[in-house]
Amino acid sequence: MMKVRHSRLHAKKWSTFTSVLSMLFMLTVVLLILSGLGIFSLPVSSDGSSPNDLSSLRRIASESDGGGMGKREEQWTEILSWEPRAFLFHNFLSKEECEYLINLAKPHMLKSTVVDSKTGQSKDSRVRTSSGMFLRRGRDRFIREIEKRIADFSFIPVEHGEGLQVLHYEVGQKYEAHFDYFLDEFNTKNGGQRTATLLMYLSDVEEGGETVFPAANMNVSSVPWWNELSECGKKGLALKPKMGNALLFWSTRPDATLDPSSLHGSCPVIRGNKWSATKWMHLGEYKV
Repeated sequence: MMKVRHSRLHAKKWSTFTSVLSMLFMLTVVLLILSGLGIFSLPVSSDGSSPNDLSSLRRIASESDGGGMGKREEQWTEILSWEPRAFLFHNFLSKEECEYLINLAKPHMLKSTVVDSKTGQSKDSRVRTSSGMFLRRGRDRFIREIEKRIADFSFIPVEHGEGLQVLHYEVGQKYEAHFDYFLDEFNTKNGGQRTATLLMYLSDVEEGGETVFPAANMNVSSVPWWNELSECGKKGLALKPKMGNALLFWSTRPDATLDPSSLHGSCPVIRGNKWSATKWMHLGEYKV
């Protein structure tokens, strides 16, 4: 009796093993067919770099991204601060994409406004003296490509974002320090709280125009470009505008509580013109 049971158990194990081998064989055949058709390929580094070299993978991803306009230089990410959480994406946009956004917005620029915390309506304010306009989310294929890129880099779905706001600052124009999050219930009805902001620089600025975080918790004079900053820029962690670069910063902490260190402003332009595009992202889906 024991021998029969042992024999059945042995046969069952052998059958399972055979089934697994068959499945692996069939999977190998399918992958070989897909590879031959060019549908599937394994990532292979041609420059001799280690397979664990993340900069190599980032370069491969950048080179394979052909959905944008023009050619972008090599992209890399720089950590600026942890309080607030702020990251700089070098060469996020191509020169052609920057010019495209400026040309789309130019004919429609109006004096910038701020949001009234009681009504949710826009209103004039002396704290913000730039001009600007909104580009509807998903407006065209180039806007959709940029919005998809923002989602890929921020890990926030496209549907959580507002439309792009293009801004123009002339000499003397600024935006005093403020928060991007809301302190009222009215403005959080659609999409919940603003959680992150991506600020894309569409032009260089000869002098001034820095984005400054006056409440950043760090040694602000440790940045390599400290001596190039204006007096306004030296009042906190500051970043000089550079065409194509993008600044991602979070208005909330990882637990979704508000982060007061995200206080930020735009320093007055001293020489030149500043063009930028802002994408505000919410905790939930933002209906447009």
